[in-house]
Amino acid sequence: MVFKVSTVSTSPIDGQKPGTSGLRKKVKVFKQPNYLENFVQATFNALTAQKVKGATLVVSGDGRYYSKDAVQIIIKMAAANGVRRVWVGKNTLLSTPAVSAVIRERSGADGSKATGAFILTASHNPGGPTEDFGIKYNMENGGPAPESITDKIYENTKTIKEYAIADDLPNVDISTIGVTSFEGPDGKFDVEVFDSADDYVKLMKSIFDFESIRKLLSSPKFTFCYDALHGVAGAYAHRIFVEELGAQESALLNCTPKEDFGGGHPDPNLTYAKELVAQMGLSKSDTGGEPPEFGAAADGDADRNMILGKRFFVTPSDSVAIIAANAIGAIPYFSSGLKGVARSMPTSAALDVVAKSLNLKFFEVPTGWKFFGNLMDAGMCSVCGEESFGTGSDHIREKDGIWAVLAWMSILAHKNKGNIDGNAKLVSVEDIVRQHWATYGRHYYTRYDYENVDAGKAKELMEHLVKLQSSIPEVNKIVKGIRSDVANVASADEFEYKDPVDGSISKHQGIRYLFEDGSRLVFRLSGTGSEGATIRLYIEQYEKDASKTGRESQEALSPLVDLALKLSKMEEFTGRSAPTVIT
Repeated sequence: MVFKVSTVSTSPIDGQKPGTSGLRKKVKVFKQPNYLENFVQATFNALTAQKVKGATLVVSGDGRYYSKDAVQIIIKMAAANGVRRVWVGKNTLLSTPAVSAVIRERSGADGSKATGAFILTASHNPGGPTEDFGIKYNMENGGPAPESITDKIYENTKTIKEYAIADDLPNVDISTIGVTSFEGPDGKFDVEVFDSADDYVKLMKSIFDFESIRKLLSSPKFTFCYDALHGVAGAYAHRIFVEELGAQESALLNCTPKEDFGGGHPDPNLTYAKELVAQMGLSKSDTGGEPPEFGAAADGDADRNMILGKRFFVTPSDSVAIIAANAIGAIPYFSSGLKGVARSMPTSAALDVVAKSLNLKFFEVPTGWKFFGNLMDAGMCSVCGEESFGTGSDHIREKDGIWAVLAWMSILAHKNKGNIDGNAKLVSVEDIVRQHWATYGRHYYTRYDYENVDAGKAKELMEHLVKLQSSIPEVNKIVKGIRSDVANVASADEFEYKDPVDGSISKHQGIRYLFEDGSRLVFRLSGTGSEGATIRLYIEQYEKDASKTGRESQEALSPLVDLALKLSKMEEFTGRSAPTVIT
């Protein structure tokens, strides 16, 4: 059929400033007249003509509520703005890492390559009619749009007067693989629905030794459990773990993607991944059975991961350090060496110690995957991670939850090469972590999240902490008045980052108190929620004495936790006597 382009008059809508993870709001906000349309048109207007006219775009996401409506709107707007073709994952499903892989790896039948993507996700936030929706734009390198683009998008939302849409274009059947073609003022326009997993699985098989992982999974001594929390990871779990690697179907938990994530909170941590945590023997209520050797979980859009051993939790900060320390021997993709490693500032310094020991380039960047992407595009970084359950490498330009699980499976397979057959005991997840601590020292670490705090009060708390930093001697008087058993503060600042690739400077990236013994307190406002403010408090203590690395984390950190809460006047400012989540 031939479609017509309509120009619809509109006016700016307040609050459409995309953060580091795109634009996230309640579904009811996105359903306001012209809300989504304004943002999509503002994005098209922020891109150069060659990235729109005649271009190929990916439009998909984690399948949360409102995704199916949003995909149809974006398809019609893409057609009206001169886009040549749109690629959509079957049933709108593509994980965020898979979108990055599709942009970087996929070629159409005519040789076409994608120049960008609209990703429909609010990541680890809940989904459903009363919950969250989100949208972000990724560039031709597969990574999130840089600030130069997101700033333009925001400026465009403040002045927008009209948007273009092909109103008479019928909705495309996104449940069936195939190509639907239309004709418009700019010529042919195609919508191709394709298998969500094919390109991503192919990429994973080029990175990891699937045969060695399959051998591990075939051992009766090795048991495994994977929880997708009813997010988009379920679209990949059966294909990779069952079909490719031979795991039992019973190893998969909550692997049917649902618009509301089964009514749960799709955030892979000890608080929200309740079923997996119980199965792994880590909940207060004992399930009675013997826990699996290895467990893992994903968030809504499958870019985050949680790694668990039998009755053992691996912190994300330790996870990235252990992957980096073992990558060359265990993962074929890295057999020729690592270009460098990087972590976000709030992440513990466990990776720093590995980098120093292995003589690797090391970078500390602000929170936001785009900072890693710059380093990777410049060939300076191979493995990176965030404390917020994000781990990845330069195979794509997003964090990648299933990649992290396969990396751990590869390390377990590598460490157990001689133990899989016969009666030898398997080297466990806990064994690997404790050996790592014995070699590199342990970074005791915890994060306290105070969610949906009054934004004004959160800002006041941060201002109070900055003001304290004006005199370190005065800070130390306060510190000793609160806890005499804590080391002195050596320095304190607001983290600022100068990008070594493009020279850009990012200011106000978190408030740091750095202690003489290597301990740290970090306070940060997070932009990943859809309402209010989230205050994140990060507490870290380094212990290099191998005889002291086996303490319970909360016990070891208790003095610093006490200090952090009193120094910040957390309860006074927020009215909260306890955090929402502790990890």
